[in-house]
Order: sequence, then C-alpha cells, then structure tokens
Amino acid sequence: MELILAAEEPLPIIPLPSELILGVVAFAVLLFVLWKFAVPRFEKLYEERTDAIEGGLKRAQETQEQADRLKKEYEEQLAGLRAEAARIRDDARAEGQQIKSELRAEAEQEAARIKARGEEQVVAARDSAQRALRGEVGGLSVQLAERLLRERLSDDSQRSATIDSFLGELDGLGAAQRSGAN
Repeated sequence: MELILAAEEPLPIIPLPSELILGVVAFAVLLFVLWKFAVPRFEKLYEERTDAIEGGLKRAQETQEQADRLKKEYEEQLAGLRAEAARIRDDARAEGQQIKSELRAEAEQEAARIKARGEEQVVAARDSAQRALRGEVGGLSVQLAERLLRERLSDDSQRSATIDSFLGELDGLGAAQRSGAN
C-alpha cells in the first residue's frame, strides 16, 4: 500500500504544471522589464564609463605628449643657455685679457713717464746745483783772489772776468770728469 500512495502523490522534485507555467510567465515578464529598462541603463553606464576611461587615457596621452614636448623645448633652451654662458665666459676672459694688457701698457707708459720726469728733475736739480755752485764758487774765488792779492777788486768788469775764467776752468774739469766716468 505504501507504493500506491507514493504513486498518487506528486514527486516533490517535479513542479506542478501550474507552478511551472506561472514561473515561466513571471520569468518572461522579469526578463522583459530588465531588457526594457535595466539593460539600456547598464549599456548607458557602460558607454559613459568607457568614454570616461578612453577620454582619461586620451587626456593622459595628450598630457604626456605635451610634457615630452615641453621637456624637449626645455632641453633645447638649456643647451642654448649653456652655449650662451660658454660664449659669455669666453668673451669675459678675452675682455679680461684685453683689460689686463691695456692696464699693463698704461702702467709701463706711466712708469716711463715717471722715469722721464724723474730724470728731468735730476737734470734740473743738477743744473740748479751747478748754477748755485758756480755763483758760490765765483764768490769764493773772488774772496780767495782778494785774499791772495790782498787787494780788493773794485771794478765789476775785472770781477766778472775773474769769475768767468774760474768757471771756465771748472767746466773744463767737470767735462773731463764726466767723460772719464762714462
């Protein structure tokens, strides 16, 4: 008997035909609603997300290209600035050498001028000393002559002649000494 009872009752694994039809209809309605409303929204969100990612990648690539271009320009400017700095250094060195040689030439000219002026002053001092000595020696010679002769030369022409002859003798002696010293 137990077997017969089991055959009359439906198996719990197999659904009833009404439940099966209701489940299929509910699934079809759910599938239609999802297909009509949810899938387009998912597609739209997917496209927006794809566009955002692709746009971000594109912007990143453009930014990278711009950065590369700016880096290249910077390196070119840096190379130009280095060349300019080298040129400025070379110009400064050349100008320094020129200034140095000009200053050296000016110093040599100044030294020559000072030397010439010193020599002129020495010559002038020597001439002045010679004139002073001649006057003094002339006076001393007159006094000596007066003492020797025990007479006083009263006449100016005689005094002048005596001084001139004495100075002539001194010039002769001085010229002989100078030629002997050279």
